[in-house]
Amino acid sequence: MRDSLYVALSSQIALERRLDTIADNVANASTIGFRATGVKFEDVVSGTGQKSVSFASPGKTYLSGAHGALSETGNPFDFAVQGDAWFAIETPVGTVMTRDGRFSMNENGELMSLEGHPVLDAGGSPIQLDPRNGPPKAGADGSLRQNDQLVGSIGLYNFDPGPNFVRYGNSGIVPARTPEPVTDRADIGVAQGFLEESNVNPVL
Repeated sequence: MRDSLYVALSSQIALERRLDTIADNVANASTIGFRATGVKFEDVVSGTGQKSVSFASPGKTYLSGAHGALSETGNPFDFAVQGDAWFAIETPVGTVMTRDGRFSMNENGELMSLEGHPVLDAGGSPIQLDPRNGPPKAGADGSLRQNDQLVGSIGLYNFDPGPNFVRYGNSGIVPARTPEPVTDRADIGVAQGFLEESNVNPVL
């Protein structure tokens, strides 16, 4: 009797976690750069032989690796990552990974995220532009030019979010370990004037 109650309770906990995850994903179906959360459940067996009982695990979360669709905006300060990489921004909690490329240039020429955080280059430093020279032109490799002069490059990074990752804002992820800058950009790059939409599938 006790085992049957434990099985029912474990199943209820697993169901609630799944529903919470679905609700959060649906709420962010229109969030630029959002990567959906998934939950993987496994049966946990207690006991041996005929006395063994199978419980539902509470589940492990993982970050979906599927890419969202690219939407053209024509805004020279909008950027989308092409391939498996992330932008890096500097926040009060440290470096945060994001696929949200809604950037802007402040009065000092710093390239900033939508929330006002500095966007980082491959060396982990804030990107500095010349505010007198207008929007930069970005190459597919992330290089930035103003008046045909190279002024910087948008950093692209790889990292493993792992299970039970921590979100920052709606689309940011706080890396558990130091992210690695992408050195081979043969299949990874930047699209200027585009944004990546949420990768949430609204059809449940």
